[in-house]
Amino acid sequence: MRDLVRRIDAATPADRDRAVDALRALAILGVVLGHWLVTALVADSGTLHGASPLRAMPALAPLSWVFQTLAVFFVVGGLVGARSHASARARGESHGQWLRGRLTRLLRPVVVVLVVWAVAVAAMLALGADQDTVLALCRLVWSPLWFVAVFALLTAVTPLVTRLHPLWPFAVVLITDVHRFGSDAPGAYAWGNVVAGWLVPYCLGAAWSRGELRGRGTGWALLLGGAAAAVALVRWAGYPPTMVGVPGEEISNLDPPTLAAVCFGLAQCGAALLLLAPLRRVLRRPAVWAAVAVTNLSAMTIFLWHQTAMIAVTVTGLLLDAPLPGLHTPPDTPGWVFARLAWLPAFALALLICRAAFRGYETGRSRTGSTVVREGRSARPRRDDSCRIPGP
Repeated sequence: MRDLVRRIDAATPADRDRAVDALRALAILGVVLGHWLVTALVADSGTLHGASPLRAMPALAPLSWVFQTLAVFFVVGGLVGARSHASARARGESHGQWLRGRLTRLLRPVVVVLVVWAVAVAAMLALGADQDTVLALCRLVWSPLWFVAVFALLTAVTPLVTRLHPLWPFAVVLITDVHRFGSDAPGAYAWGNVVAGWLVPYCLGAAWSRGELRGRGTGWALLLGGAAAAVALVRWAGYPPTMVGVPGEEISNLDPPTLAAVCFGLAQCGAALLLLAPLRRVLRRPAVWAAVAVTNLSAMTIFLWHQTAMIAVTVTGLLLDAPLPGLHTPPDTPGWVFARLAWLPAFALALLICRAAFRGYETGRSRTGSTVVREGRSARPRRDDSCRIPGP
């Protein structure tokens, strides 16, 4: 392990901003932990159906403010995408060549999870599994894929985004919400907020790449201004207090993104900027950096398979013929929360197994374009690709 840590540290270019990788890792892990804590599969008369403790215990709403970290992933995506596109142009690559490389790493693991679950669904139905149970499981696994679709679309239009001010998509979200909630109009057109809402932090990331988000003052302005606006919208404008979807609730801040969710995302972007300096100091430690680098190697695999890991543990627990607290019981008491915390290590172990089985589809066994790989060949044996870290 010490040798792996040393080689990862040696293979990292001196000019690589490790804090950006740490922000990406924190964003993915925040989503994973959030889903594990606010999503339940309740066993009832031989079937499994989804539920959320946020519905029965509204006091847990602040939990969703801690673990809903998607805006951080999008602001980092805008930063890295803009820098990567500029580097590709400097090397003489076309937009198509650059985009193909970006989307291959993004979409290849998606195809794998869809194929595996298509086979699993066919097997479950052939064995006589309850259709409602199968549908509930599929929703858990496939519902997060909207994120991949939106991120792929924003990646494709990165050259346009680099010239777009974040206020424009913010204005689209504002006007949409005013029309949607103020005039009680049909909300179908509000799905445009799925793109506009996440385009706001993506544009901020592109502005960051141009050096426009300088100084801690910008971070504090985004953090305090975004948080104040989000709290005001929840307190006085009737927006839901949770920043994630809750089964059975009429309005969701994420489905599609509302103005409250976008303002909350601005606060997260400000917090990310303020965290850069502390993260850079912490990441000077090779062991800490190695953990961040390994997480980034499998970021999409972790995101795509974390719900499968939870499902695997839940279904395995059914073999005991007795509902297990925090795993199969309704999430309607504080006791459920403490029991669910005890199950997190089991979920993590199942996720590590999934990562070991499927991470190769994300990293690509023959991929040699990584900055760390190019710069770190002399720092590690050629036969070992374990410290290969995604390029910018």
